[in-house]
Amino acid sequence: MIKTQDLTKAYGDLHAIDHLTLELDEGDLFGYIGPNGSGKTTTMRILATLLQPSWGEAYVCDYSIYTHPKEIRRLIGYMPDFFGVYDDMKVIEYLEFFAAAYRIKGPKRRKVCHEMLEMVDLGYKRDALVTSLSRGMTQRLGLARVLLHDPQVLLLDEPASGLDPRARIEIRGLLKELGKTGKTIMVSSHILPELADICNKVGIIERGELLVSAKVADVMKQVRQRTLLQVGVKDRIDAAARLLEEHDLVESVEIREDRIFATLAEGVEDYSDLPTLLIEAGHKLTVFKEDEINLETAFMALTKGITA
Repeated sequence: MIKTQDLTKAYGDLHAIDHLTLELDEGDLFGYIGPNGSGKTTTMRILATLLQPSWGEAYVCDYSIYTHPKEIRRLIGYMPDFFGVYDDMKVIEYLEFFAAAYRIKGPKRRKVCHEMLEMVDLGYKRDALVTSLSRGMTQRLGLARVLLHDPQVLLLDEPASGLDPRARIEIRGLLKELGKTGKTIMVSSHILPELADICNKVGIIERGELLVSAKVADVMKQVRQRTLLQVGVKDRIDAAARLLEEHDLVESVEIREDRIFATLAEGVEDYSDLPTLLIEAGHKLTVFKEDEINLETAFMALTKGITA
């Protein structure tokens, strides 16, 4: 659905994006993350045919951004991080205006607008002035607008930017529901744990260079190539740690407060003997699990915080 090959946007010696090669399949919910100024917005603007690249190629739904920009615009919904609204319009009038621009006519126009308002939970605000909406409501209205023509691809640039915690949760839930419809969605955000929760793939970009693009689980494995176990015992923690450290499956052991952190040897995936070992030695387990690595940790490990 989205494919780029060596996509580059240069401003003199500055490369906003540098030889970006990316491929998203139908139904992917792709989290696009990176520091401010890393190239996320530039990528989306090029895919939306609003910005010409310096060189390289990009396809959306098998259409080239160079030769078929009009066809691409019919198939995408692009929501920038900040967008203007017509403050003197009612919410329903605002959506009907854009529905008319999408050439949705007659009774179908009003029906589609009402359906989109219900989808983003703004049905009760249909007759309110756009200027009266909160930041979170405005973001949801913007999302309703880009969904009017039922696009196959959504490009959402920081949809949760500036929202309070409740509004962010609502946007996240809405994106989850959209992901179930089979649309291909690219969403950029700095709220990294929330992206891990809703996305099946992520890409990390820094200084215009795509550092990684893969499934969320694969990104975590790239950051941590050895399994780290978190073990809790009721007492005799030092003895339990020594017992684990002596086992062939374990490379190293560290005690942090009341937990043992055991790093397994490279390539070890089956560690089912270890809890049995501890129990047979008389230890009562309170915790035994893999120590989880989140997307925020992966982001910090893979990037240096340098922008273009």
